[in-house]
Amino acid sequence: MTTSLPPDFADWLRLREPADAAARSTELADAVRDRLPADRPLVVHDLGSGTGSMARWLAPRLPGPQHWVLHERDADLLALAGAGPLTAADGGPVTVTTRGSDITRLTAADLADAHLVTASALLDMLTAEEIDRMAAACAGRPTLFALTVLGRAEFTPAHPLDAELTDAFNAHQRRTVDGRVLLGPDAADATVAAFARHGVEVTVRSTPWRLGPEQAALAAEWLAGWVDAAVEERPHLAGPAATYRKWRLAEAAAGRLEVVLHHADLLAG
Repeated sequence: MTTSLPPDFADWLRLREPADAAARSTELADAVRDRLPADRPLVVHDLGSGTGSMARWLAPRLPGPQHWVLHERDADLLALAGAGPLTAADGGPVTVTTRGSDITRLTAADLADAHLVTASALLDMLTAEEIDRMAAACAGRPTLFALTVLGRAEFTPAHPLDAELTDAFNAHQRRTVDGRVLLGPDAADATVAAFARHGVEVTVRSTPWRLGPEQAALAAEWLAGWVDAAVEERPHLAGPAATYRKWRLAEAAAGRLEVVLHHADLLAG
């Protein structure tokens, strides 16, 4: 995967981490715990770890001792991911190894020691072929994919441009990058189908962001990127989208904007 990250991407990950933590499925985290061996230290491989938010959320929900292997191609993000201490649910130790990886090329051999594979906010940035390879590599062990976008956003108050901008944004998420046709909001269904081809059942749970006045800064940052992506895909929307964004940001600043951004968590195996 060769797509470059914007220089402020780590700041975006920090801003969204509380909303991610509030949205992820605790039900699936409990189900993961019940499927892990109790007689040995746990080894967890986290794919596309970013700054390590998945480990910070899940490690305290699992018994220790644990060892997390964080896979991330961006060295700056990896440095942040490996910096903080972690503690297991029972107070046991949690150790971390960072690994520079192209997660689209991982094989079953790369994950051979894993008792659990995790990822968060990743699948929509992959292609159908990459998800097929990932399912093949992960099959045979529990795999928890959190916060896969579904392409649906609900706004309060509503606006006539909501549907058109949503459609344009989803088209942007399905764009071709360096010859890779991204799945965007089709990724969750593609992942369920890919694991099914390996005889692995997938449990899916709804995990939406619910952004209100307390999350106004996150809502504003997300909205700006959402509108920019929609206009990049359909430039003819630039004029009305500028007016729309100005109004939406004013609503957010005044504490009147609420957004429900739909995601799904998937547990395979």
